Amino acid sequence: MNTLPTRARHYVDPSPFDAGASEPIGTENESFYRASSWQLMWWKFRRHKVAVAAAFVLLAFYLAVPFVEVIAPYNQTKRNGDFLYAPPQGIHLMHEGRFIGPFVYPYKYSFDLETFRRVYTVDRSQPQPLRFLCRGDSYEFWGVWTTNVHLVCPPENGTLFILGTDRLGRDLFSRIVYGARISLTIGLIGIAVSFTLGLFFGGLAGYLGGWVDHVIQRMIEILRSLPELPLWLALSAALPPNWSPILVFFGITIILGLLDWPGLARAVRSKLLALREEDFVKAAELMGASKGRVIARHLIPNFMSHLIASATLSIPSMILGETALSFLGLGLRPPVTSWGVLLNEAQNLAAVQLHPWLLFPMVPVIIVVLAFNFMGDGMRDAADPYH
Repeated sequence: MNTLPTRARHYVDPSPFDAGASEPIGTENESFYRASSWQLMWWKFRRHKVAVAAAFVLLAFYLAVPFVEVIAPYNQTKRNGDFLYAPPQGIHLMHEGRFIGPFVYPYKYSFDLETFRRVYTVDRSQPQPLRFLCRGDSYEFWGVWTTNVHLVCPPENGTLFILGTDRLGRDLFSRIVYGARISLTIGLIGIAVSFTLGLFFGGLAGYLGGWVDHVIQRMIEILRSLPELPLWLALSAALPPNWSPILVFFGITIILGLLDWPGLARAVRSKLLALREEDFVKAAELMGASKGRVIARHLIPNFMSHLIASATLSIPSMILGETALSFLGLGLRPPVTSWGVLLNEAQNLAAVQLHPWLLFPMVPVIIVVLAFNFMGDGMRDAADPYH
């Protein structure tokens, strides 16, 4: 005897319904489909471990910039006449098998009459503990008030030359810390100039097209055809020698920004050429939006993530440009302290052979440039919708 199949019992979940809660769709989370482009970019960037580590390194460098006077043990101009070209002092924790905290061994020096050099010897009988959150050389904090508080100070009646001293007895570590303020900020200011010019000219060329595009493209080709380093040297040499250090700083920044914008402008132009025919652009034009509003509110935000990644990759070239110009003596000049100015003192090969610690200023340059490149690669991959 045939029987009808039993009908499945209908079940209604009595729990309250939350429309904002994320529910699984297959194996994916619904929040993925609701996420904005910036959220998707952030999630993809977090998976790039090297880029995240590089971002933390850069964050540490830039967080230290406002507090260089506090971090540096000495003032950048302080001279120690008894310790010219002193080698780096090691920081120790143990003395004769006993833990006494961070300390240094003092230097004793003698003058070698045959080589006419100072010979430094380490006196291991008298450990000198370092001082922390202490008072040392005076400085003007942010140019507002005078104080003398430092994160770490040399021992009482002692010295602390972590990376050695230069020909005038100035602490090299303190000068590298001070130089970070100029070398790191010049990249940000330079990319701001380059970013503004690239967006402006690239936006005009990509959206308007026609003769405007032809004029801008020819101008870019002329700039790109000029040898970069000789052009830097010529423009830097054109700066008046009687300018103050601040004016020279801004002059070098503007030069670096003016020479870096063509690449960004071409990237903006190519993106606008692809987006200007989209339906949302046509809709904005039919609703009466001006050309400037269409570019600023509808086109550029659609590939802003790509622009940020491109700008991040351009900052290292700004830092290297300033370092190269200052190293050649055509960029920033003393009393301004930057990593390039410090490397300028390492031009003498004989001095480098005898005092190799003079090359230490290139270590932060390498670290920062690599960190920007790694972070830029991660941001570029995160901004790529097909990656």
